[in-house]
Amino acid sequence: MTHAEDPRTAPPIRWGILGPGWIANTFATAVNRYTRAQLVAVGSRNRDRAERFATHHGIPTVHVGYQALVDDPQVDAVYVASPHSEHREHALLAIAAGKHVLVEKSFTRNAAEAQEVLDAARAAGVFVMEAMWTRFLPHVVALRSVLARGDIGEVVTVIADHGQAFGHLPVTHRIHAPELAGGALLDLGVYPVSFAHDVLGVPDRIQAVGSLTPAGVDGQISIALGFGERAQAALSTTLWSHTGTTAMIGGTTGRIEVTGDFYRPASFTVVREDGTRWTYDREVDGGFQYQAAEVARRVAEGATESPVMTWQNTLEVMATMDEIRRQVGVVYPGE
Repeated sequence: MTHAEDPRTAPPIRWGILGPGWIANTFATAVNRYTRAQLVAVGSRNRDRAERFATHHGIPTVHVGYQALVDDPQVDAVYVASPHSEHREHALLAIAAGKHVLVEKSFTRNAAEAQEVLDAARAAGVFVMEAMWTRFLPHVVALRSVLARGDIGEVVTVIADHGQAFGHLPVTHRIHAPELAGGALLDLGVYPVSFAHDVLGVPDRIQAVGSLTPAGVDGQISIALGFGERAQAALSTTLWSHTGTTAMIGGTTGRIEVTGDFYRPASFTVVREDGTRWTYDREVDGGFQYQAAEVARRVAEGATESPVMTWQNTLEVMATMDEIRRQVGVVYPGE
């Protein structure tokens, strides 16, 4: 595919929202504005929170508790937007009810939990995908076509970062809580790690240096990945600084510079060693609609996974992050 398809051309599908937090708000807004899908139900442990969310997004049905949401016959697919620590449980709940599932990234806390969810999906014959929305954005689809044409030669280096100034958040916030699988890596670092995986595949060498918060989650990590004989990636993530969140792909005959924020709708410039350069710049509102449309299209055709964000992709990214966490000394309660 050389360009991203219009999300409005995807078949309609009926969504249930599990966990009406801020990221679910972004998803719901994009689905309502830019797709033909319907938001038919929302589930939360807190009725007031669910009702406010439903009113804001025009959702007709509110469920107190998650079992009622996944059992709702109106719902075709469940969007799991709870904290990382609960992704496994909530995905399994939806799968057991026969629903298709889109699980916020990071998919689970670790690769073992991810494997458990995917095994359950395989047995149930339902569609499951990690909500790594970046892979479906127009600039990333176009970027992959540039690489496939060989416009910058052999890729030898990827540089990407994602940092946010979250130090001001209270210690009770989920980003600082080990029991909620907090820390920089699973929330922010998953973007550069997944980006490097998208471009270079699975690393065979991993080196990480990290600094932990007083609560014991990762506040900042610098990551070096090796791929084969000479390709490498230099990645970083932090809770303590709003970094440029840019990305660069370096090849033997040129480079691709992706503007910040690289993980959101963005532009990129191809700079070749022969002196030529050109820029891809397409204005995109929202962004989450592209992954929602991918789910609708694959479900309509009877697929259980996306060829853009496959189950194996998710397992490989989770395994890489497991090793990074092991090296910096982050262990979540119950792992």
